[in-house]
Amino acid sequence: MPPAIFVLALAIFAQGTSELMLAGLLPELSTDLGVSIPSAGLLISAFAIGMLVGAPLLAVATLRWSRRTALLSFLAVFVLAHVAGALTPNYEILLVTRVVGAFVYAGFWAVASVTVVGLVPADRRGRAMSILVGGLTVATILGLPLGTVVGQHLGWRAAFWGVAAMSAVAMAGVVATVPGGRAADSIPRMKDELRAMVNGKLWLAYGTTALSVGALLVIFSYLAPLLVEVTGLTDEWVPGVLALYGVGALVGITIGGRNADRRPFGTLVAGLVGVVVLSVVLAIWTAQPVVAVAAIALLGTAGFATNPAVNTRVFSLAGDAPTLAAAVNISAFNVGITVAPWVGGLALEAGAGYSVLGWIGAGFGVLALVTVGVAVAGRRRDGVRESDRGEVSRAASGR
Repeated sequence: MPPAIFVLALAIFAQGTSELMLAGLLPELSTDLGVSIPSAGLLISAFAIGMLVGAPLLAVATLRWSRRTALLSFLAVFVLAHVAGALTPNYEILLVTRVVGAFVYAGFWAVASVTVVGLVPADRRGRAMSILVGGLTVATILGLPLGTVVGQHLGWRAAFWGVAAMSAVAMAGVVATVPGGRAADSIPRMKDELRAMVNGKLWLAYGTTALSVGALLVIFSYLAPLLVEVTGLTDEWVPGVLALYGVGALVGITIGGRNADRRPFGTLVAGLVGVVVLSVVLAIWTAQPVVAVAAIALLGTAGFATNPAVNTRVFSLAGDAPTLAAAVNISAFNVGITVAPWVGGLALEAGAGYSVLGWIGAGFGVLALVTVGVAVAGRRRDGVRESDRGEVSRAASGR
């Protein structure tokens, strides 16, 4: 793997830490800024919204830039947003910095994905993407608890300064390792990018992306109260279980990366079946601590194993115009991240117990499997058509 891939994974780790760490800093933010916990929680929602719209818009706006220039520009704005956030005493300004930071983070994801895929042969795309996404997985294991600890002991502003510093280091790495410039014939054209988007198979792949991540996030978003109120663990156990989930996710993305290029559909089916089964296990045996903790760790493995496969599927369908397609896939991830927890919250507000989250996760997983089944069936039909076309051609030529 080229060094640039690991540098980009480091940048994703830094930015992913910012995305995740606020979940552990809401009390400190609430007290320091003089706002309620729900208002502080809007800082998380603002980040999700910024990511949802940022990827496609910035992919289009920077389409003709060199990828190194785009990556450095996004990181520079991200650093400045976190410096401004660390310095402001004003909640409204902090809210704006979160939207801006998420906006360029989404653009970074889109361009970094295309850069990584362009640095390796086609049969190594899944493995390269697993390293890039591994940056976010490590942020889940290390960045989230580390950011929380720093924020609790040194203040939440110190956590923001730390993210800004890591992002600045990543900028230096991008300058050193990511190729600059482009050949004239390699500059994307907007009409080619838009033409690639007019593909029903691509949108079906986006559906798989959103549903697969939704199946995971509807449970993950409420893990802490589920573990305390239903499983019966104390608060002290929650970080350890989250760490187990993160380790499982790292194992899953490693396995998925090694198999996604050779067996993309097989990887998707195996991972999604695992998510469905484990979600049902959690729905039925949430109150059994040993079973629940084991299922949560394995859920991270199964859920993240699908990630490289959904990414490589999108790139294979986008062909020579991958930039906008990759950006919309980032938005599809964020649709799942936003919608699934919202659906789970509606069920909880309606009076359902936390075990319902397992059933909802299983439902999202089954729907994702349906999209994979439709894609496989379409591929087989296309194979038959190609075979028929070959037979006609051979008959016409007398062979």
